[in-house]
Amino acid sequence: MHEATVVANIVDAVLEELKKYDVKKVNSVTLKIGDLTQLGTEQMQFAYEILTEGNILKGSELIIEAEPVVLKCDKCGYQGPAKTLDQGDYSGHQIPILSCPGCGGEVEILEGQSCCVKSMDIETGDE
Repeated sequence: MHEATVVANIVDAVLEELKKYDVKKVNSVTLKIGDLTQLGTEQMQFAYEILTEGNILKGSELIIEAEPVVLKCDKCGYQGPAKTLDQGDYSGHQIPILSCPGCGGEVEILEGQSCCVKSMDIETGDE
C-alpha cells in the first residue's frame, strides 16, 4: 500500500509548512491527485486518519480532487482525454492508454501526473 507512504510524506510536509503560522485549527487539506498515480482515494483517506492522530491535523478533512489524464498529439493535433481500459468491477481502476485516441501516435502527457497539496483551510490566532 504505497498510499500510506505518500500520505505520510504529505502529512510531514503540511506539518512543516504549518509551523510558519499561528495555527489554532486545520479544517481541511485539499490534494490534487492525477489519475496516472493510481493512488486509491479510500486508502489515502484511511492513512490520513491514522497519520494525523496526535497532531494539529487530527479531525481535519482530507479532500482529494482527481486530475484526469490529458494528452497532446503533435502528429494529428489531438488534445484531450486518454482512452481507458476498464479493469472490471472488482478493481475500480481504469488504465489510461497513452497513445493518441485519434491517430494512435505518440503523445505528450499534459495533465494527470500530479500529487500535491492544493490548499489548506486553517484557523489562525489572528482570526
